[in-house]
Parts: sequence; structure tokens; C-alpha cells
Amino acid sequence: MDRVDCHYVLVLGTHVAISDTARDLGVVIDSELSLVAHVMAVCRSGYNQLRQLRPVVRSLSVNATKTLVQAFISCCLDYCNSLLFGISDAATDEVGLLRRLQSVQNAAARLVTGARWCDHITPVLRQLHWLPVRQHVVFKIAGLVHQSLVVAALAYLADDCCLLSDVGCCPLWYNSNDMRKLLVSRTHNKLGDGSFSAAGP
Repeated sequence: MDRVDCHYVLVLGTHVAISDTARDLGVVIDSELSLVAHVMAVCRSGYNQLRQLRPVVRSLSVNATKTLVQAFISCCLDYCNSLLFGISDAATDEVGLLRRLQSVQNAAARLVTGARWCDHITPVLRQLHWLPVRQHVVFKIAGLVHQSLVVAALAYLADDCCLLSDVGCCPLWYNSNDMRKLLVSRTHNKLGDGSFSAAGP
């Protein structure tokens, strides 16, 4: 897109400006599909919410503070986080994307527990029963696959999650241990297989 010098598109006689990002269902999608803009927006929103909650926390109990932080911060971090599965921590030069989200969660955990910035964060997260961001993304993917296989899920998810044992025609190189694995549906061209990845536990 950098080589194309186009600043607007003519739509029904109206000039519409071209933007580098678009928001769809709350997810900010950039022109390179790198999710950098989305992570930055989530971090900005999370830190803004934390700044607004900090003066209020002094007059609340720990459980009330935890409820407020989960309502405002954790929901922000959890929304559409399955899109972040497989994203590299080296997506940006300075700090990885998942580490940026993890820093928001760490700040929220410190706000709830009153932990100092020099305290190690793993025991604090364990005390709150919060999964770190990377593990929470994997947990969400596992939950979606489980719902698709066991519970009556949405048809478009259930159709794409099939066990090898349910398909009936297993390739010869699969053994009995592979029967609990999922069949990965493929497209009929290399471009489709290379563009979209499948993920599951």
C-alpha cells in the first residue's frame, strides 16, 4: 500500500478519504493486518481506565475493586483476544504486543492487591486467579474448540471442528493416538492455506 499514491476514493460522487485503520466490532484492523493498532488501542483504553479507577480504589474493598477492574480492564483485554493467537512478541521493535497487554494486566493486578512495582507479578496473578495474557488466549481457543465439539455451538464453528474419528476416512499414516486430534480443513489453493491459519489445543 505504500507504493500506491491514493488519498481518496470516489464513491457515488463523494470523495471518501482512505484510512490506514478501520474498526470492526471493536477490533482495530490496520492495513498490514498486524494488530499493532488494536493492541495500542486496548492498552491506551486500559491505562485510561486504570487512571480513572485509582482515586476510587482507596474507598473500596478488595472484592469491589476486583469486580471493577474485571469489568473495565479484564473485559477489554479479553474481548476478541483469540485473534492474538500465534502473534509474535517481536512484532514491534521496542516491546512485543503481548507484553504490552501483559503490562496492562500487571498494572491492574497491582491496583487490586496494592502490590508495589518492585514485587514479582506471578504470585500476585496467582493470588487473583488470573491467567497471564498469553495463557488466556490459549485458554479461550481451547474453550471455543470444546464448545464446538461438545456443546451445541454455532454452526460455523461446529462445522470447522471435526475429530478425525468422526470423519470416518482417516489417512493411513494416522495411528490410534491421533483419533482425538482435529481435522484441519484446507482450501483448494496455496494462497488460501498460506493466508489463514487454524488453531486449536
